[in-house]
Amino acid sequence: MSEIDFVKKLVFKIAEVGHQRKIMDSPSLADIEPFRHFFDRNGNLKYDELNSMDGAWTRREILARFLLLSVVLDQGPDIPGVRDFLKNVTNALYRKEIRIFHRSLDFFRELNISIDEILDKHNSVKKLRAKIWAKLNNSNPSKYNLFFAQSPRGIISINQVLDYGIHRWGVPLCVPLLLEKDLGEKESTQPFVEYLESFESSEIMSKELKNHERYGLGSAIGNKACHLFVKWYIHTFSLSSKKEDGWSKWSFEVPFDSNAGRVLFRAGFFTSFADLEDYEDWEVIQKGKGKGKTHYIRVTNIRGKKVQKDIEDEKIIENYNNVVLNHLKIRKKPPTKLEIQQIPNTILLNSKFGIGDFDDGLIYIGTKFCFNHEKPDCKNCPLKDLCLSKNKKPELIKNYRT
Repeated sequence: MSEIDFVKKLVFKIAEVGHQRKIMDSPSLADIEPFRHFFDRNGNLKYDELNSMDGAWTRREILARFLLLSVVLDQGPDIPGVRDFLKNVTNALYRKEIRIFHRSLDFFRELNISIDEILDKHNSVKKLRAKIWAKLNNSNPSKYNLFFAQSPRGIISINQVLDYGIHRWGVPLCVPLLLEKDLGEKESTQPFVEYLESFESSEIMSKELKNHERYGLGSAIGNKACHLFVKWYIHTFSLSSKKEDGWSKWSFEVPFDSNAGRVLFRAGFFTSFADLEDYEDWEVIQKGKGKGKTHYIRVTNIRGKKVQKDIEDEKIIENYNNVVLNHLKIRKKPPTKLEIQQIPNTILLNSKFGIGDFDDGLIYIGTKFCFNHEKPDCKNCPLKDLCLSKNKKPELIKNYRT
């Protein structure tokens, strides 16, 4: 089997796993009290009512605002705890008529209550989750903390609730608030949605979520979170009203995180396109910086890196050009080299699977089988017949961590 044929089989298998499992790597919107009437008795979102008004805004607009805040907070250390925390704070504020997704200014107007609820609900979640989190992470329950900030070393815990509240809650709430203010005399029932969908592609939108001069979240959001927002918006909740190629299921890159990187590294995806020495030069692999002096894989450093091995497959080249020119829309002419993180889009193009399916598969495999230690559950893993680490190179498991 050629290297590219192996990669095709691997990518399709991961996407198939994600499609079959229908993993919802997202907050449960039906548990948010002000959104409950958006769903039917079976917990399904009423898609034919997304343009129905809920106060001054459409339901689509309100849900998009919630997802923006949710994806920013989702960068925290304990995702189940973060989601319970956001749900509990939101429900508590709405019970007090502090309607932060309908009236963003409420969060700041009643800042004392907002901060009190953040503190109170954090303490409640900590009581329920600290021991569970500590056991999973070989840590101490006293270290459980969902308050975090960005630093040159990555995400770090902080103790100042005002810093956390204004930066992590306030910034994403300010985006729709500023868009409302900028409307002036123009009328709109979904200014945030219109802003999101004003870009040529969802991939461009993901970049502008962080980098836009006026509306970008800057250090309040990471690149992975930007792509996760797009995945939720297009794949998970199908909120997008745009159906052209730039907003297709192949129009955004995989939201690489540690789970995705670990599965793809061990399975042999990354090493099919570049050698270990290349990844070391790019500081994707940082020797001796992982737990127990293993080699650390910094997955986010893969973005933008070019394929270093020859791909003698004309269909792959044709599909790649189609992806970057017509779906991602990040190029005006065909590139001379392929970028590694865009290969899954290229392989899945025009199939029944999208990037959301592929990422769902990575999450399922990474959290259920491909654990971040020396003894993952290889014998039950859906990739066991394909995985490079299991079948040929066990050192890729033993010596590397994400």
